[in-house]
Amino acid sequence: MASGAVAPPAPPLTGARRGFGGRGVLHRQRLAATPMKDEPVVSANGGKEEMVADSINVARKASLPGLSSSLSNRTTVTPTPLHLAEPSDLRFNRLRPSVEESDCKYKRYFGRYVAQEAIMDEEYWIAAWLRAENHYEDQSGDRYVESFKRKYASQEFHALKKRCGKQFGEKYTCFVAVKNDDLTRTVLNSVVGTLDLCVRHPLHGEKYPVEPGNSPFYSRIYQPDQPKFAYLTNVCVAKYARRQGIASNMLLLAIDAARLDGAETIYIHVHKDNLPAQRLYDHIGFKMVDMDGARQSSDLRLLSFSKH
Repeated sequence: MASGAVAPPAPPLTGARRGFGGRGVLHRQRLAATPMKDEPVVSANGGKEEMVADSINVARKASLPGLSSSLSNRTTVTPTPLHLAEPSDLRFNRLRPSVEESDCKYKRYFGRYVAQEAIMDEEYWIAAWLRAENHYEDQSGDRYVESFKRKYASQEFHALKKRCGKQFGEKYTCFVAVKNDDLTRTVLNSVVGTLDLCVRHPLHGEKYPVEPGNSPFYSRIYQPDQPKFAYLTNVCVAKYARRQGIASNMLLLAIDAARLDGAETIYIHVHKDNLPAQRLYDHIGFKMVDMDGARQSSDLRLLSFSKH
């Protein structure tokens, strides 16, 4: 699994479960790219698109349009976030704007999708919910799993907004992949993938980005005389939308955005047993980092992508 932004306030998730590849030419503001696929599209419903008005249960039995992330398009519970006292403009029935209307700095077009920055609260919420589903994907039989996902997604939603709103010393950006068609959809039913990008100078005493959850107590003093680096995390794609080049196109958009923000090297962690993710990162150009005696988990491997 890949992982993410350096020392985030909430437990990050590990990354892409399927490998996608391909490249296109990225331009600031808009990016036109040909669709990229390493593997054929797999559909569990005879090749039909998931239903436009998928119903989900919001806040205990309130039915609103939303996102179904299962392969069989069964109803998925997407609850209202906790901590409602915190500022939020979250509306589950908000219709998505057209791609042309969205005020995004970076965009990457591919196939029936477009990768772009998350701007609306609904995009942040679905990004958090996808991470919760990804985190608990192997525990679907647990009787309390929906409660676990609800709590995880709510905490990640607020932490994600806080990270992306804090731009002092480090720049966090949440990228999402959304459907790009002429159908009327809610924002919740449009987002199919997400990842995070952090760009900053290294901290005092820091040589490599550390694994999520294992951040040492470095002095929070940046080294502006050292080159900036970028760190990617929380790469995940909805189950029904996998094997369509979504992960690879989000990664390529994030890499080019990191370069434009001044990062010389882009890092990402991957689990040693996550072979699809390893193939994906290798195809894009990530290489294993020689830690040279630095402390490293036995389960995660640090990869890097250099613009040189």
